Amino acid sequence: MQQQPILAAVDLGSNSFRLQIARVENDQLYMLDGLREAVRLAAGLTEDKRLDKAAQQRALPCLQRFGERLRGLPREAVRAVGTNSLRVAKNAPEFLQQAEAALGFPIDVIAGREEARLIYLGVARSQPQAEGRQLVIDIGGGSTEFVIGSGAKPLRLESLYMGSVSYSVRYFPDGRIVKSNLKQAELAARSEVQAIASEYSRGHWDVALGSSGTARALCDILEQNGYSNGGITREGLELLREQLLKAGDVAKLDLPGLKADRIPMLPGGYAIMYAAFCELGIEQMQPALGALREGLLYDLLGRFHHDDMREVTMQQFMRRYHVDTRQASRVAHLADLLARQFLADRFGEEDSHLLAWAANLHEIGISVAHSGYHKHTAYILANADMPGFSKTEQNCLSLLTLSHRGNLEKLRDKLVAPEKLAQVMALRLAALIYRNRGDVELPAMQGRFSGTRFQLVLSPGWLLRNPLTEAALLEEMKQWKGLGVSMQVVEG
Repeated sequence: MQQQPILAAVDLGSNSFRLQIARVENDQLYMLDGLREAVRLAAGLTEDKRLDKAAQQRALPCLQRFGERLRGLPREAVRAVGTNSLRVAKNAPEFLQQAEAALGFPIDVIAGREEARLIYLGVARSQPQAEGRQLVIDIGGGSTEFVIGSGAKPLRLESLYMGSVSYSVRYFPDGRIVKSNLKQAELAARSEVQAIASEYSRGHWDVALGSSGTARALCDILEQNGYSNGGITREGLELLREQLLKAGDVAKLDLPGLKADRIPMLPGGYAIMYAAFCELGIEQMQPALGALREGLLYDLLGRFHHDDMREVTMQQFMRRYHVDTRQASRVAHLADLLARQFLADRFGEEDSHLLAWAANLHEIGISVAHSGYHKHTAYILANADMPGFSKTEQNCLSLLTLSHRGNLEKLRDKLVAPEKLAQVMALRLAALIYRNRGDVELPAMQGRFSGTRFQLVLSPGWLLRNPLTEAALLEEMKQWKGLGVSMQVVEG
């Protein structure tokens, strides 16, 4: 992958959408430009977990503006991700189609723990290195991430389904702040945090940091009102609590350091922060310099320097599930060769990576059960925590591995895109040809693909010398014919 001089990250958060652009110089990032708009996606989630029209109408024009700023950058230089609201929204796929068209770049929805990993990467790379272990808490609009790390390495990652916007909408819907609803919000948050308290409490870390808007807003309020001499303190939060109850309504909040766009979600964010302080034994927290968007940029920079977290995760999975590495390598090499022949210049670098990862991981399900192992593989890849991978990428790996053997009928509606069809064909043929799990003397071969027609030309006499493979190829032709796809194998 050729390094780009300019990189950009787009964070489609549950509260705000953010764009960060940076210049790469001597393997370092220098921030050039940043944009932020308060879209409040989480406020548009209906009771049945669908994004309402108003939230979508706030989001799409924002993405069009971001798209104008990104115009001219190559696809590989931009990473856009969606977080909690897009993880839970049932109509997220339909919205994302419009969102990608508005932005002009693909958007990946990332899992909660992957969000936590990227947040920690952004914090660790943006601050002076501290001794000891750090607890990083990021209160977003729809979820809150907790990370314990040392240096640049995250040690524990967690994401809880509570956020400043979602809690404000749920517990303070009319903006009123009284003892009963504030207590209810705090208890709900404390109940969530209790589930992780045994691993995230005071004895497991040395310093606490708060990243993103809620932590910075609370820090500004406490310091500018004299409730804290530095950072966020438990005593300062308790003094702020008195002021929230005294105001009684978000519309009446008039505190130095409180920005207008932060007012609607302040009560929910406060309740979550106070709950974390109480349950984890935090007495003081400093605001962190970095956050998710910086983490995205550093992760993207790592990919250009062959330090791709996805590659690390793949290797870890291969070890964990005791993959036959020689067999995986055989299948990966041949699948790549065939896919390049089928697709030519339509087979990009990211496509090559995903196919290689699928080929290397296609047998991990054998560790669960040999019968139907491809189904176990697909389930693991779709549902496991895979650092570095987006949910979109995990779903792609799941589809490829599920498709690599067995009946294709169940995948009729999923193998629509020609590029995906060709990648599945390449992986199936590679696995079929290496079914004996040994080093096969491969013939010269040439793959051709057009529309729904595949042709594989082999050197003369090879099929005669490999009758078992010839029989398997004939069965494979029948499988594809059932999907309306022509597959022809000839010698010449």
